[in-house]
Amino acid sequence: MLNFKMKTKKIKNQTILFMRILKTIFILLTVVNISIAQDKTPVRFGKIKIEDFDVTAPAFDSSANAVVVADWGSSEFVANTSDFSISLQFTKKTRIKILNKNGFDAANISIYLFTTGSATERLEGLKAYTYNIEDGEVVETKVENSSVFTEKKDKNWIVKKFTFPALKEGSLIEYSYTIKSDFFSNLQSWSFQGEYPCLWSEYNANIPEFYKYVTLSQGYQSFFINTISQSQVQFNFIERQSIANATISEGVVDRGSAMQPYTLNGLSDNHRWVMKDVPGLKPESFTTTLENHIAKIEFQLAQIHYPNTIPKPYMSDWRKVAESFNVNERFGSLIERSNSWLDDNMKQIIGIAKTQEEKARNIFQFGRDDIAQKSSYGVYATTTLKDVFKNKVGSVADINLLLVAMLRHEKIQANPIILSTRSRGVTNELYPLMDRYNYLIVKALIDGQVVYLDASDSKIGFGKLPLECYNGHAREVTKDLLMPVYLFADSLKESAFTNVYITNDDNTGKPVGAITQNLGYYTSLELRGELANTNELQYEKQFKTSLPENVEMKNFKIDSIKNYDDPISIKYETTYFVFGDNDIVYFNPLQENIIKKNPFVAAQRFYPVEMPFTQNQTYMLTMEIPKGYVVDELPKSTRLSLNGDEGMFEYIIQKDEENIQMKVRLTINKANFSNEDYETLRDFFAFVFKKQSEQIVFKKVKS
Repeated sequence: MLNFKMKTKKIKNQTILFMRILKTIFILLTVVNISIAQDKTPVRFGKIKIEDFDVTAPAFDSSANAVVVADWGSSEFVANTSDFSISLQFTKKTRIKILNKNGFDAANISIYLFTTGSATERLEGLKAYTYNIEDGEVVETKVENSSVFTEKKDKNWIVKKFTFPALKEGSLIEYSYTIKSDFFSNLQSWSFQGEYPCLWSEYNANIPEFYKYVTLSQGYQSFFINTISQSQVQFNFIERQSIANATISEGVVDRGSAMQPYTLNGLSDNHRWVMKDVPGLKPESFTTTLENHIAKIEFQLAQIHYPNTIPKPYMSDWRKVAESFNVNERFGSLIERSNSWLDDNMKQIIGIAKTQEEKARNIFQFGRDDIAQKSSYGVYATTTLKDVFKNKVGSVADINLLLVAMLRHEKIQANPIILSTRSRGVTNELYPLMDRYNYLIVKALIDGQVVYLDASDSKIGFGKLPLECYNGHAREVTKDLLMPVYLFADSLKESAFTNVYITNDDNTGKPVGAITQNLGYYTSLELRGELANTNELQYEKQFKTSLPENVEMKNFKIDSIKNYDDPISIKYETTYFVFGDNDIVYFNPLQENIIKKNPFVAAQRFYPVEMPFTQNQTYMLTMEIPKGYVVDELPKSTRLSLNGDEGMFEYIIQKDEENIQMKVRLTINKANFSNEDYETLRDFFAFVFKKQSEQIVFKKVKS
């Protein structure tokens, strides 16, 4: 009996163990199935059901007007059987939910096709439909081929455009197409992020080992999937070969031919990138360009190497690029030659200047003041330097290459610097991706000091550059190499000072003020641009509208408008009519706001804050207490720091029996802040904006 019980207990324990194992296996299989399900694209393109319309603005981007449900792309290399060639084939499929009328722009689609000479990328298999629910059924409306328009953007790009019909709030739109390309350098890039939030963005690229690409990625979103696997790839071709035996038919000799198969084998790297729940990227204050921050992948062809052939490089290095610049007829050749035609002209331009700086200033002023700019961008000259000098007009590159030639003529060391402007986007420090560069300035060594010059800007001072140039990495073109140069916004400090002195006028009994504003350099540059399109009298009228009510302004004056090397100073006088009859007067001691508005109002930000410069603004007030009044309430003094030493705001105000004195200072010690700093930065500016509106309360003294 005992043995039986022991045996029964043993069987029972084994059964329990077995059930536990089964349960564990079931859990593991469930996890695997869930994992596999999560790895798959969440929609079946072309198969729309009523439940597919159940898409709302996601919690991570709740203000969205449209939602990209799924965006799927694939690039692969395919054999052109009879042509004995390989082409790139890119396929894209996208589904979007239109949430409201403000999201209708998501239904405007542009497809870019590269073209050069007689070769053009080909758009194939375009399908596009609008889906709506009508009477409980899904109704589709097709985008007809006749509604697809072709636009020539420039010499290298054709754009196919169309808009979805029957669009309503709540519509689903879906489109797919394939681009066939013979340009291996145009392996399609992929943007995981755009204006609207995207629930699933996936890109697959199957790249044979014969093609070597450099992969460039950017953005602040994490990959949900980022995998690479290898597989065998085979390209099959048919080659026509001659047959020795000839036949004659109707006078034509036909030696005969046969179709012989040819196979190219190798390995393929199969890439898969997926991002989930990607927020839309919207323009915010202090942004150079969203192109710097959008989550995307780009490719640059580095080499092609077929079996039993010599590798063919496609990506150059900085030294080879320098060589190509220096021999280019629209660049290096223009400034390397003697340019002896300048001999007599330079005598007039230099005048009595003796030192290198005096000569450089005269040359710079000639380029800035005497030669008009006809186009803003480009790094190559559009004509000869002699024509630029003669016709007194040229592009940015024309003017600044002429400046290099003129400086070198006077034995002043000078080289061109090529860069990408802030609105264009940053350049790559490792690889010479030359299509990113769109602007040219000059680096000169004057009396042992490096000076950067841009004579193409008609309002810029000597040794100053437009804000657009401060975009980080740039390249100086020397004879042997393209040397890295860094132009950071952090190197610029915009200093401004306002002094307000208010006294009591014995004649009128009213307070009168004398106000001087010394603007920062780049604020002055902006104002000079405004004044070029108006006159001082009109600007004065506009300025008056910014003053509080019951304030009269007179003797308005702007100094140093034409002195481009120095900041502008604005002076004016005021009379304050609010005092006299009112028993209580609310008076803002800040006659000029430190900040016009809070630039940071969004709840969150998904990319860095990029200010154009650092700041140091100071406001000083000395005010006699108006006759017949006493101070009833004074704003509280305060001091606030930003991330330790990255910025500071102080508001110091005090009074005695006769006077009020105030000092307000705002300093921002860096230009770029990460998106992790955004909340702190937003709260800091919100505090400053609110504090500057606080007022002094004056109460009339009763007799």
